[in-house]
Amino acid sequence: MRETGDAQARPYHHGDLSRALVDAGRRILEAEGAAALSLRAVAREAGVSPAAPYHHFKDKTELLEAVAHGGWAALDGAIAGARKSADTPRDALREIGLTYVNFARDNPALYRLMYDTSRDRTAMPKPANEEESGYHQVRCALIEAGADASEEQELQLATIAAWCAAHGLAEMANFKEFAPLKAAMGGDQAFLRGVLRHIGTFARGGAKEAG
Repeated sequence: MRETGDAQARPYHHGDLSRALVDAGRRILEAEGAAALSLRAVAREAGVSPAAPYHHFKDKTELLEAVAHGGWAALDGAIAGARKSADTPRDALREIGLTYVNFARDNPALYRLMYDTSRDRTAMPKPANEEESGYHQVRCALIEAGADASEEQELQLATIAAWCAAHGLAEMANFKEFAPLKAAMGGDQAFLRGVLRHIGTFARGGAKEAG
């Protein structure tokens, strides 16, 4: 891992250090894996004193949770961007699915950490504004594509189904056995879009039709 110098070489304004340490943790995570993450390692990567991280994180567990929370925030933002840029509501659903899969594949270690730190929680990490969450964006995209907003239980089930479908595709998309199909379709992204077109909610675009 690249050394970044001592604390004097990389001064931070008050309030910036926590973010700098989380960013350093993410770099270490993607380069070397979760096992390499420690408070001392992120201090070294961020160019601050070994004691500095303890002002923000009690231990490695808190550091990992902060790095994972940053990952969820990045995914939320990517999903919101996909929904906003789509031409139609149905396109929005497919673009959200594609964005999710690409995020997972572009940030494999971070993606694993996000779910590893969330499994034992009673709820997924939430942003300060609930409307900015990826889950809420999927829910809204479903309504815009024709789902009945008054059928709350069905809407929740459709949202979960869409999330699980994208999660499953992210887990399987790199299987080598799909290489010939990807080549025949013109590449990786065409393959992903094609799969999404054949997955329940993404194909039909509404909770009322997802059953």
